[in-house]
Amino acid sequence: QVQLVESGGDLVQAGGSLRLSCAPSGRIWSIKPLGWYRQAPGKLRENVAIMTNGASPDYADSVKGRFTVSTDNAKNTMYLQMNSLTPEDTAIYYCNLGVVRVGRPYSTVWGQGTQVTVSS
Repeated sequence: QVQLVESGGDLVQAGGSLRLSCAPSGRIWSIKPLGWYRQAPGKLRENVAIMTNGASPDYADSVKGRFTVSTDNAKNTMYLQMNSLTPEDTAIYYCNLGVVRVGRPYSTVWGQGTQVTVSS
């Protein structure tokens, strides 16, 4: 069973930046970035950036111009660059990837989440 490893979450001051990473474990043939999501305490999970059918990311209004999704296909890793962070960005961030493993069919997988905390 493939798992996604997320990293990069941290405590940062308002105005700061973080870069989250999301990569599958094991022998991977390729990945298909699907999206980043977040869930703040007491709130429902919300979309941060959604990628549909290879199109450019569709960013939530609250992060447009501040967050950027990128992919390193050589490393089979998806990133979320977050700039100009505010306390409202505090949440657990989850990634979602499509994964093709060697000898296995395509599957979609969720990361375990990484905590981002922005202090004022």
